[in-house]
Amino acid sequence: MCRFLVYKGKDEILLSKLILDPTHSILTQSYDSRLRLDHRRPHNGDGFGVGYYTDARLGPEPCIFTSTIPAWNCINLERLASKTVSSLIFAHVRATTEGNLSDSNCHPFRHRSLMWMHNGGIGGWRHVKRRLAASVGEEWFVNVQGSTDSEWAFALFLDSLDKMGFSPNTEPGENGFGHTVLRKAILKTIERINRLIEDIPEQHKTDDTRSLLNFAVTDGHSVVCTRYVSSRTDEAASLFFSSGTSWKEQEQRSKNADEKGDYKMERRDKGADIVLVASEPLTFERDNWVTVPTNSTLTIHKQTVMIHPIIDEYYSNNPSHSRSSQFAETKGQMSPTATRAVADPSVHGNTGSDDLASRNVLG
Repeated sequence: MCRFLVYKGKDEILLSKLILDPTHSILTQSYDSRLRLDHRRPHNGDGFGVGYYTDARLGPEPCIFTSTIPAWNCINLERLASKTVSSLIFAHVRATTEGNLSDSNCHPFRHRSLMWMHNGGIGGWRHVKRRLAASVGEEWFVNVQGSTDSEWAFALFLDSLDKMGFSPNTEPGENGFGHTVLRKAILKTIERINRLIEDIPEQHKTDDTRSLLNFAVTDGHSVVCTRYVSSRTDEAASLFFSSGTSWKEQEQRSKNADEKGDYKMERRDKGADIVLVASEPLTFERDNWVTVPTNSTLTIHKQTVMIHPIIDEYYSNNPSHSRSSQFAETKGQMSPTATRAVADPSVHGNTGSDDLASRNVLG
């Protein structure tokens, strides 16, 4: 399937320092994905996309650049990334599962100030698509330009946000819709997908109806990501985050001009100026990356990371509850060693006052 990356920083960063330059950048992951083992489609070469927010004077909408050219073979990506800065960036490399090879099927997707991307797939999609399309309002139905389950999930998110009383067509306040609103809308989206799958007629339930729903959404201010699988026994697709005070290339011996750099997330204090979220870590520094728990949301608000469990029929409050990675492996979303590839460092935090038990992760 796919790989995605989110950058949320206090300051702007050159896109190339995330997309091109690191040893295991998302461009590298398009042809050399260490945690994705899928012999059917060994590369994430079915197009890519980059979305980023610019100066507020140019409007609240993000700039989106997509292409069906493999990321490793697109000279325009190098030209763009080496001259563009932003403090909020989405990047995605695609391996098709639903929808053909076209620009309209490349992530991220956009509606006004909102931006969305997905890694995974909706279970039983061919038996869900018609009813999902019928369940959303006309405005969100006609906005769908491509044929992926990911874009239809975005339409469902927009419809859920609208039904909550927050029209995606309105200009949100200076702080956007707010991270709590975005998180509730994404939880409602997952709930509606699960109900649609439950209603598949029995004669069609021979198809695999388990979903892998790693979503990322932002309004230009806050970011909400999910790591989710509609199963009590299976592991979700991989997702990690890293936070710190600076993201920089380490000093090293002279290298060739086309050689990748050894980047590292540095932390000078307990706060964070930078947060990265990625399907696969951009570095091989084991203490730089934290595994996002299965069936949880990750919220970034002013560089503070909050983790909330998704409490539904697939949730277990048993800390020793174990899950199998076999399903994610068969979908090319995790290698057999993925859960051992990145160690979770110590986490320090407080219990938040939000409507789900939250943990503020400071490092």
